Amino acid sequence: MNLRRWLAPGIGIKRWLLVVFAGLLVLSLAFAHFLRQVGRDLEPGGLAGVVIDILTLQFLPVALRGLIAGLVGVALVAVGAYRTIRALTDPLQVSGDTPLVELIYQKRFLARGPRIVAIGGGTGLSVLLRGLKEHTSNLTAIVTVADDGGSSGVLRSGLGIPAVGDIRNCLVALADAEPLMSDVLQYRFPEHAGDAHGLSGHALGNLLIAAMTAVEGGDFEDGVRAMNRILAVRGRVLPVSSTPITLHARLRDGSVVDGQSLIMRTAGIERVWLTPDPIPASEEAIEAIREAELIVLGPGSLYTSLLPSLLIPQVRDALLASTAPRIFVCNVATQVGETAGFDLARHIEALTAHTAPGLVDAVLANNAFSAQTPTEWSAERVRLTWPPNVVPVPRLVLDDVVDPDNAHHHDPTRLALAVLRTNEREPRVRHRSVGRTA
Repeated sequence: MNLRRWLAPGIGIKRWLLVVFAGLLVLSLAFAHFLRQVGRDLEPGGLAGVVIDILTLQFLPVALRGLIAGLVGVALVAVGAYRTIRALTDPLQVSGDTPLVELIYQKRFLARGPRIVAIGGGTGLSVLLRGLKEHTSNLTAIVTVADDGGSSGVLRSGLGIPAVGDIRNCLVALADAEPLMSDVLQYRFPEHAGDAHGLSGHALGNLLIAAMTAVEGGDFEDGVRAMNRILAVRGRVLPVSSTPITLHARLRDGSVVDGQSLIMRTAGIERVWLTPDPIPASEEAIEAIREAELIVLGPGSLYTSLLPSLLIPQVRDALLASTAPRIFVCNVATQVGETAGFDLARHIEALTAHTAPGLVDAVLANNAFSAQTPTEWSAERVRLTWPPNVVPVPRLVLDDVVDPDNAHHHDPTRLALAVLRTNEREPRVRHRSVGRTA
């Protein structure tokens, strides 16, 4: 038990200890008053008088009486408070190496963090969430459901539920569960293993989300909410819609590609759109956007992770109406296929062309590159070409946000700190009017 941590700012303990101390002080004054009244009626030299003289340290010099009484009182209060805290908290001690006081302090601190909404999907969004959850528990991830490949695609076609893979990754990123639980959720049954039971290639977390949806009467959003509770998620993960979404792309040569899993490997994209039409957005997601103090778009695949959420009219209009700063986090590297050859300006131009002018207030991009591009890269770093051909032009913020061990990806801690610094410098807007799609 770390008594210093229990008394640290933000734990919410000192104020109540002060109330207890004040109560003890009042009781002490009342007891002293009682002794004084009783002492007046006692005969000098009597047994009762001798006992009271001993209790009140009358045999010591006047200067020492208060000092000794004060030291004894402080010691008794400290020991009593310590043992009381132990008695109350030991039965609640969780397993693991993290002391309960650290968990309580963490919860108290994070509960005062800013209300942040992060929109996107893929591995990029989960990386951002891992960093941001160390600064706030008022965190909402609004996740795309357009994936149609792998385990998500099989469950989608077989059960008629939206894609669950990106939701699983975000749940794991925000979960306060043991690391072993994260490994279990991410466990993927080997290909061709267990085909008789239909488990081949499935991630266990995907199956759990599908099962919770069935338990909740087929309501996909209720199933995801239940997973939030089961995993003790720090914040919440929401699907952008409970409707299975199909992504389509028209290429510069006029051909059309259907499905997120194919589009992500396709170059020369000119336009993307969604079916069915209309697609109802999650009401909880829209409410989170309205109440947000900061909105982060990305990082993640531009066409296949971010735009599928932003193309839903209710989401786009809620973003445009929000008074919170809206920060677009650009990928560190291009992606073979959908963003091959894209520089920073082209990312913004494509985003604006599919949504509305002024959707983004600030753009956060990485400016830390090694002197030489690694030979194993299958893509290239995003060139910092600026400004884009859009009006208004967002504010550009450059920072070192790359993972030193993986030059393709962001570092969670660096990215979260850069986002929060950008938010601190971003001016607040009192009112915005809802724009029109470009």
